[in-house]
Formats: sequence, C-alpha cells, structure tokens
Amino acid sequence: MEGMDLSVAELHAYRPGEAITLSAVLAILVISVITVVVFRLFRSGDGSVKLPGGWAFSWK
Repeated sequence: MEGMDLSVAELHAYRPGEAITLSAVLAILVISVITVVVFRLFRSGDGSVKLPGGWAFSWK
C-alpha cells in the first residue's frame, strides 16, 4: 500500500489528537460518575445491590 502526499491545506486541516482527547475526557467522566455512585452506595447505612447474573450484595 502506497501513501499519498497531502497538500498544505490538508496537512493544516488534519488534527490527529481530537479522537484521543475526546476518548480520554469521556473515560474520565465515566470513571468519576461511577466513583461517586459507589461512594454514595457504600456510605449509606443500609444497602443492597443486584447485578446481572444473579449476584446480590447487601449490608446493614
């Protein structure tokens, strides 16, 4: 497979880091939301969690 040379305008329009940056921001957002949910869940006095596959956890 041979590469093609890009024109100057195409070189200036190309932004290779956009997808990586967006993925990193979304990953950090998801991790922070899950962290807050887990923190609030385990800080509660009584609680229970039911996960798919028949897993169930409860504490008092």
